[in-house]
Amino acid sequence: MDGLDPGGVERLRDAMEQHVASGAVPGLVWLVRHGDDVEVGSAGVLDTATGAPVTRDSLFRISSMTKPVTAVAALGLVDEGLLDLDEPVDRLLPELADRRVLAEPGGPLHRCVPASQPVTTRDLLTSRLGLGMDVTGAHDQPAMRRLAELGLPVGPPAPARMPTPDEYLALLGSVPLEHQPGTRWLYHVSLDVLGVLVARAAGAPLADVLAERVLAPLGMHGTGFWVAPDDRGRFGPCYAADPSTGARAVYDPADGQWSAPPPFASGGDGLVSTVDDVHALASMLRAGGTLDGRRVLGPATTAAMLTNHLTPEQLATSSPDPGGALGWGFGLGVQVARDPASGTAAGGYGWAGGLGSTWTTDPELDLVAVLLTNQMWTSPEPPPVARDLLTLGRAAVRPG
Repeated sequence: MDGLDPGGVERLRDAMEQHVASGAVPGLVWLVRHGDDVEVGSAGVLDTATGAPVTRDSLFRISSMTKPVTAVAALGLVDEGLLDLDEPVDRLLPELADRRVLAEPGGPLHRCVPASQPVTTRDLLTSRLGLGMDVTGAHDQPAMRRLAELGLPVGPPAPARMPTPDEYLALLGSVPLEHQPGTRWLYHVSLDVLGVLVARAAGAPLADVLAERVLAPLGMHGTGFWVAPDDRGRFGPCYAADPSTGARAVYDPADGQWSAPPPFASGGDGLVSTVDDVHALASMLRAGGTLDGRRVLGPATTAAMLTNHLTPEQLATSSPDPGGALGWGFGLGVQVARDPASGTAAGGYGWAGGLGSTWTTDPELDLVAVLLTNQMWTSPEPPPVARDLLTLGRAAVRPG
């Protein structure tokens, strides 16, 4: 009989509560869905100072899990013909036209060559703009360092410190790319640029585009780029733990970076959301682009989003999983499993947020697993609480 095994769900619930009891995270909410069965649990506190409990409706900073939401908006514009995957972005982002590229990776900023091809929408969706954070650490990054010197925040999300979209593009346009467009996966910057492209293509601010084209159709009413005062009771601080000592400090208070509309709505890491809202996004993608009869993406576009687009060389040298040791690649705005070494059957997909969130869909098991916490991860590798969510969630699936 299909469905979630009650005993397996109870073991998952116990494990999540133990991670809170041990002090690993202050608070969390989780969701697993298989078939028509949906189980949700919460544990711990939103705010260690007040003791306010985490509930199913609590709001969390989902940071890089914003990327798939922005990708869905972009692909919706592709479906409507307002964007083309292989069109150069120059028409809408003239700041990035006629790019120069470092003559050699990590080389000096003054030694450049012309870009071999223009940046395309597909390059942005696949994080292959040629500029971004190199997760491998293989090369020095003089252009990224120069952007930091110019005042562009580089590191964990800080939306209130960002420039406006036009100022952001002007800053990016002032430095060369570090790699030729389309040749190397580099973290984050491409999706922030994609957010600006989406806004300009739709002729409206990104927050409005996401609300109209993604959030409202999917009923994601708790998701947005800031938390209004009336919703502050559902929100709390984000904490950071010292990886050496475990000592916990507030990274961002409840009335901090997300307490007002930001100057730059980051398509890469700016959203707050709820566990049910993330589940709605996952359900739409699992259903081929629809939710409850409302179509958000075409089936072919959805399939393209959930297919790895990185070449074998890119997978080996610069992917979300450099070397391919864990079997992950990258689709259009989402991480995509290529083999069971990833912990998810080939064809699985999802993404994580460095401020303490993760989502995985395993189509082979028809399983969706979502975890939102209020503590920043301390490394690119998922912490034990995230691994337990997926492992015990899979174990709770009854065999068909």
